[in-house]
Amino acid sequence: MGRAAQERGHKQRQAYTKKRMTEPVASPITSHKSYFFEKFGVTERLLERCLGEALSAGGDYADLYFEAVTATSLGVDEQIVKSASQGASAGCGVRVVSGERTGYAYTDNLSPERLLHAARTAALIASGPAKQPIQGFTEAPSANLYPIPLGGYDLDLAARLELILRADRAGRAFDARVVQVRANYSEELRRILIAASDGAFASDTQPLCRLNVYVIAKQGAVTTKGAAGGGGRAGLEQFVGSKSPEGLAREAARGAILQLGAVPAPAGEMEVVLGPGWPGILLHEAVGHGLEADFNRKKTSAFSGRMGQMVASPKVTVVDNGTIAGRRGSLNVDDEGSPTQETVLIEGGVLKGYMSDKLSARLMGMPDTGSGRRESYQAIPMPRMTNTYMLAGDDAPEDIVRSVKRGLYAVNFGGGQVDITNGKFVFSASEAYLIEDGKITAPVRDATLIGNGPEALKYVSMVGNDLKLDEGIGTCGKEGQSVPVGVGIPTVKLDKMTVGGTGR
Repeated sequence: MGRAAQERGHKQRQAYTKKRMTEPVASPITSHKSYFFEKFGVTERLLERCLGEALSAGGDYADLYFEAVTATSLGVDEQIVKSASQGASAGCGVRVVSGERTGYAYTDNLSPERLLHAARTAALIASGPAKQPIQGFTEAPSANLYPIPLGGYDLDLAARLELILRADRAGRAFDARVVQVRANYSEELRRILIAASDGAFASDTQPLCRLNVYVIAKQGAVTTKGAAGGGGRAGLEQFVGSKSPEGLAREAARGAILQLGAVPAPAGEMEVVLGPGWPGILLHEAVGHGLEADFNRKKTSAFSGRMGQMVASPKVTVVDNGTIAGRRGSLNVDDEGSPTQETVLIEGGVLKGYMSDKLSARLMGMPDTGSGRRESYQAIPMPRMTNTYMLAGDDAPEDIVRSVKRGLYAVNFGGGQVDITNGKFVFSASEAYLIEDGKITAPVRDATLIGNGPEALKYVSMVGNDLKLDEGIGTCGKEGQSVPVGVGIPTVKLDKMTVGGTGR
């Protein structure tokens, strides 16, 4: 990749990176930490005792992950509130690492006795060469990527109900062929505290909210559906200011109505253009998981042993960035207490890095990228994505479409599957169009994209200048754990991809 392209990529990455604090934290007593100290009676002395017990049977490393979550969820179907829930949970997970062995235990009782019992249990599971824990903790500087909602989430449920009723009304008013609207709103406030035997200490308060709208349309015997959503790391006040319930409902209804007139998707090998934004889910699944360090440490990824090699077109640069303010996948610190960062995965087509947690970093002799994530205190951390996207290129989106003689323009995606070991994927396009003689023409239905992640990236011939991140709805699953993520992509042309369909 030439110097001009490198400088452009550097500037793009800077544009999406939130500047972090540069001054060290003067004291580990922060508002995040004080929540556990004041509400549950946690003390630094208790943390040291638990870590001592965790390493009492030996081990290289131990950490404590405290978590307290308050959550609210509301659902409306056919203008009737069909579900409503509020809840709170708290607990602590204790991890002990000895070589490649991991012992893990957790408790939902934060009394000293139960915490020490969990620590002893984890110690016995991962017994190994003895190592004493450090006395005292040092809190690393961290960013401030999201505002904490005033008063937490202790607000009137009526405001949340009105949010989804507004979406319901807008969806129904869009077109007489809309026969059903469902809307769901969910939010949570997660407080965490992490203390480790290497002296690491971190705490955070993490808001998260999401609104989803689903619409069903019918015309004669044809029934179609559409969906749209939005969210991010914000409270209700910030969400309403940035995401219109009416706008999301109209987008879902538009998708459903569009499909009523769609023609069968063509089948065969052809040029494919991916639209900007949510189609980045294909990048996330087909490439992102294969660049997580644990798969590469175990040599089960299609990218194993390929560091420094060309794995994509020279036009492709992919990053994972957990530092974008307010984004669904962003975190001030990961679930091991490490600050998140921007990690360049592929640059100019060359494999440059993996996403790693502390364990993979130590075993592979590579930097910890702040990618250790877990679903809750009941689960061990593992390398996971945050916000994963391809950087913009120089091509105008209209020029990309104009260059296609006959192909498919995929704007939105539904479900998909990928095999990490070989990179093979199958994705269904929930909104796609034919491209004929350089023009977008008829919408198609039942289109699937079939390919191999690393192989598909080699056929990228044009990359648009219109990078867009998704609307804040992504949830990633791995080994039974789900975490919020973000995806993104500019308009991208692939010269060759297999399209599955029933048309010609």
